[in-house]
Amino acid sequence: MAEASGPAKRRLERRIMRRLGLRSSLDRVWQSVPAAVQIGVAAVVAYAIGHYLAGHELPLIAVIVTITTLGFSRDARPGRVLETVIGILAGILLSALLVLVVGRGVWQLGLAILLGALVGRALSANPAVAVAAGVQAVLVVLLPDPAGGPFLRGIDGAIGGAVALLATALLPRDPRGAARRDGLALFAVLEEGTLSAAEALRRGEELAAEFALSRLRGTQRLVNDWTTSLESAVAISRISPFLRRRLPELRSQGRLLQAGDLAARNLRLIARRIEFLVRDEQPREALADALGETAAAIRELRDGVTNPSALAEARTRLERLAVRLDPASLTSGNVSDAALVLMIRPLVVDLLTGTGLDADSARALLPPL
Repeated sequence: MAEASGPAKRRLERRIMRRLGLRSSLDRVWQSVPAAVQIGVAAVVAYAIGHYLAGHELPLIAVIVTITTLGFSRDARPGRVLETVIGILAGILLSALLVLVVGRGVWQLGLAILLGALVGRALSANPAVAVAAGVQAVLVVLLPDPAGGPFLRGIDGAIGGAVALLATALLPRDPRGAARRDGLALFAVLEEGTLSAAEALRRGEELAAEFALSRLRGTQRLVNDWTTSLESAVAISRISPFLRRRLPELRSQGRLLQAGDLAARNLRLIARRIEFLVRDEQPREALADALGETAAAIRELRDGVTNPSALAEARTRLERLAVRLDPASLTSGNVSDAALVLMIRPLVVDLLTGTGLDADSARALLPPL
């Protein structure tokens, strides 16, 4: 029976993983629809301008530059778009000059790729710019010259870059969507890790503490993702007449991001401390309750990513918790447990700043030591 259940269990696990993989793929497709629409419309506009207005027979470079510049990157800031455009144009013009001086051939192709990539690296720290510049260099060297000469492709590249910049402002993706998703993901992990840490204290269970620590160790990537998507959303909203009204909401997310970043750092330290404490297998109900309330507040902060009114509930909960964080009353004089309370206090202060309360007012709520 045990042998039969083993293969059945593995088949079940494979089915679950396939379903999760399919769901993840569908989520990616759905989330990419705005970017795909933006890229498609912008590429058509770039082709129309190059062909019908500029009179170029095949403005291939204009279309390629538009697609390459916009892309599906998480970071869609106008500055990044402009940086990519400059790198691509430099690769095009440098390769056109190279064709005029030394002609076309195998070694000329290698030289064009080398110079294009190096120029791209010189102009931007983003590796994608160097790759894009190298690709454009390949097209200039391998494709026959248009009727107006190789430098005509520089005009097509400028058309594509200008259309990409206009699309960023006038046909923007929903920058709040990615920022919201990243914020929700961070606070979900913070809540899960805090609940597991509270459970470890409540049961005196080292396994729960290890799980909490393993979850919280992965938060830095989530912080970095949210930082990138939020900075991109703010930059796009500043130049887009359709999104400028979203700036207050995005600034509120900025406070939550800062609070979440600091909270993640504190929670990693707290989880390590708890992993050491619970080795005695003794329950610590008062400390578990304090962390349980912290987890509930984190859940309300997570709701605040999409609904700023939820931040008031989080502030009320955290204020009630802050006044209770007296090491002497929560730990009955146990020095090791008191040290944990001292670690929870700055965590609560950091979370309170995410609700809009200034740090000094948050610290003033704590019992004196």
